[in-house]
Order: sequence, then C-alpha cells, then structure tokens
Amino acid sequence: MANRSLSSFISGVPMPMRLPVAIIPMMLLASPAAAQSAAVGQQAFAVCSACHSVKPGEKRMGPTLFGVVGRKAGSVPGYVYSPAFAKLQNKWTPGELDRYLKSPKTMVPGTKMFFVGIPDDTRRRAVIAYLATLK
Repeated sequence: MANRSLSSFISGVPMPMRLPVAIIPMMLLASPAAAQSAAVGQQAFAVCSACHSVKPGEKRMGPTLFGVVGRKAGSVPGYVYSPAFAKLQNKWTPGELDRYLKSPKTMVPGTKMFFVGIPDDTRRRAVIAYLATLK
C-alpha cells in the first residue's frame, strides 16, 4: 500500500465506507488545533472563574458555565438574573457568545455582570472553544 495514492486506496473501499475513510484523516488533522485553542481558552478563562464555575449546578457570583454552549440565555435554575438578562431569548451559540463576550454591556444593557469583555478576537474565540468542551 506504500505506493498507492489515497484515491486508489479509497476506490478499493466499498461505497458506503468511502466518505468516512476520506474524512477521518481530515478530522485527525483538525483535532490538535481545536484542542490547543480550548487549552488556551481554559487559561484565558481564569479571569472568568472568579465569578463563574464550570461544574454542573455550582453557582458563584454568576451562574455555572457548564453546558453554556447551546443553552438558552438566562436559564440556569436557581440563579437570579438581572431583569435585562432575564428578557433575553437568545441561545448561546458560539456566535452569540462571541458577541456577548466582546462587550457584555453593549449586548445586554442593564446586565449585572460588571466584566467589560474580551476585546481580543483570538483570546475570545479560545474561551468559547473551551466553553464548548464543557458538556
């Protein structure tokens, strides 16, 4: 097989298996970058951890951020949100988290979160990559 090209190798694979066989190498190449971004994000999250836990159900000054990606904003049971935040109908997608973490008071005027935001795009995306691992 050393002299065979990837396309000739794939042509020998039964049709239902071709897509997975072709995609697996791409997934393996992409994983280290995502893991590295999440690791950088975990370090950048340290400033957030003063007020937010990443453990399920654990509240601090702010709600837990465990499972935040994909969750409806303002929906952690038992946490008392500001009236402005309680009105949000957003779902925390990576895009919405990016917008919020860039400038919380711009996205949610009246929020009780006093954090000014993460202005650096790369650092903010790394924090979001880390939050996405908390499931």
